[in-house]
Amino acid sequence: MLTKIILVVALILSIIIPFGAYLIGEKNRGRFKTSLSINVFFFFGTLILANILLFGGNAQAAEATSAVANSSYGLGYIAAALSTGLSCVGAGIAVASAASAALGAISEDSSILGKSLIFVALAEGVALYGLIVSIMILGKLA
Repeated sequence: MLTKIILVVALILSIIIPFGAYLIGEKNRGRFKTSLSINVFFFFGTLILANILLFGGNAQAAEATSAVANSSYGLGYIAAALSTGLSCVGAGIAVASAASAALGAISEDSSILGKSLIFVALAEGVALYGLIVSIMILGKLA
């Protein structure tokens, strides 16, 4: 409980202090660099402090063997997350280029609306395929 409180307080301070220094009126060129360095210091300091407080105890053998047994489930969850995430990123890139080209083409000739929507829908399909694959992976884990 103490580590959670320390983590929350340090994260709040890492946000408040740099923006406070910015808003108080330090009007020189180094204001961004100063606030960024303070933010990085507090953020990584919080991570180091949380690691020391959370992982400072002794490891138990029973917990280690159960963690090894459950690592296959963890890798399955990682695979499901990666299939969904990467397919959505790819679909976002494809939709960005296809939709902008479709809008440009529709502005010149409005009769090609149906043809351009097909290309945008095909790009959206990539995200759906990734979601279906992740559902299939999660179905095998359960």
